[in-house]
Amino acid sequence: MTLPAGAPDPFKGLRGVFAGTLAMEAIVVALALLVVGRFGDTGAVGAWYTGGLAVAMVVAAAVQRRRWGLGLGLALQIAMVLGGFAHYALGVAGVLFCLVWAYLLYLRRIVARRMAEGSLPVQQWD
Repeated sequence: MTLPAGAPDPFKGLRGVFAGTLAMEAIVVALALLVVGRFGDTGAVGAWYTGGLAVAMVVAAAVQRRRWGLGLGLALQIAMVLGGFAHYALGVAGVLFCLVWAYLLYLRRIVARRMAEGSLPVQQWD
């Protein structure tokens, strides 16, 4: 079943949540840059990796309306966990954000299932 004409798109709201999560994650990674630069063992390589990851997350937040935006955001989660080579704190934060993304994908699946069943409140319009 599809949405009635003029009904709000529930996936548009989810894309906004995805973008907001990526923006918040970019802030966390940018703050982790201070830790990596001071306490990391990898030196400039770890700092550049962490800075590039923060910039990539801002870009990924901006392109969440694209079809491939979600895939880019999920790929950056893997990159953040792998960032544990720069400092273990970045890897730990990556694991925590992976749990957040797992929950967001679970919510996306529930919305898609309810939309297919026609049981979303927006689909009950007469």
